[in-house]
Amino acid sequence: MSPFFFISGMFEHIKNRFPFPKEKWRKFLGSFERVEVPAKTLLLKEGEISCNAYYLEKGIVRAWYNNDGKDITFQFFLENTMFSSLESFKKGLPSMVSFETIEPCILYRISKPDVESFLEDVYQNPELRNLFMDALFERVFDYMKHFFSFIKDTPQQRYLNLTKEKPEIIKRVSQHYIASYLGITTVHLSRIKSKILKERLE
Repeated sequence: MSPFFFISGMFEHIKNRFPFPKEKWRKFLGSFERVEVPAKTLLLKEGEISCNAYYLEKGIVRAWYNNDGKDITFQFFLENTMFSSLESFKKGLPSMVSFETIEPCILYRISKPDVESFLEDVYQNPELRNLFMDALFERVFDYMKHFFSFIKDTPQQRYLNLTKEKPEIIKRVSQHYIASYLGITTVHLSRIKSKILKERLE
């Protein structure tokens, strides 16, 4: 099986969203490098300049930052997701977050010059440009939703939202990472889970 055939299968859902000319799509996919890494691998460290974007085939990656010596998990990425430190990748600024694998991962890595070359073609096509911007703002919306949840929701409601919207995270991610993501301690998380279980049994 050729590497291109394998990669193109991985990106089928992206191809369906971006009706790009076949020859240009082939060039774009050929720019990705397949890498396998163990759990707890730092793909990007906070303060470094992001030079790569990633497509996650298998595993889970978390974005986190340091707050006065405390590790704060900011976001989780599951299979079939592309991610990068957007601000750092676009503007060459130090990244505000680190990216670390939680499970052994299979990723496809692409460099900034290759992405920029692809985007030049995208921007020349109004339809593709709009599709790309919609995809970009989906992630921005996720950030905003998580941020506003800390303002208006209780920790218990944030946990319930997570179980409903991203059950795979509840099943596969360690409790201390989930607690960090929710902005609470593991002890508090245990109490919330016990309370929810008790209410369901009543």
